[in-house]
Amino acid sequence: MFVNHNTRTMTKVLATIMLLFFVGSLQVQAQSADQLIGKWKLVKWTKKGKEQNIHSKFKTDEVYQVFKEGNDFVSIIGSKETKGSWKLSDNNKKLTVKVMMMKVNFVIEYMDDKKRIISNKKQGALEYERVE
Repeated sequence: MFVNHNTRTMTKVLATIMLLFFVGSLQVQAQSADQLIGKWKLVKWTKKGKEQNIHSKFKTDEVYQVFKEGNDFVSIIGSKETKGSWKLSDNNKKLTVKVMMMKVNFVIEYMDDKKRIISNKKQGALEYERVE
């Protein structure tokens, strides 16, 4: 079978373009501390495969996490605010929140500028949307 040199070259060029597009799309979804800064509202909570009722657990639908510059953190549940701190791991895959001497570690399942999903074994998956 005869394969034209131009056909092989074109195939390599297309493969390279596809690879660059794939790598570029991964970089767009990479999370960072800058993306975390802001106010996030809890919109969905799933534990052991079952969606949980946020209002029943917290007695309000107003459940927020606020991440500030300098690693300051505020948990807001209804009218109650609790201050603490936060830290993102070097590889941006683990989030640690410290409130009242208690540290909670989360795996970052997904994060972009508008949506964030974090999880751990005890609390399940928590989905947040940016509000500020």
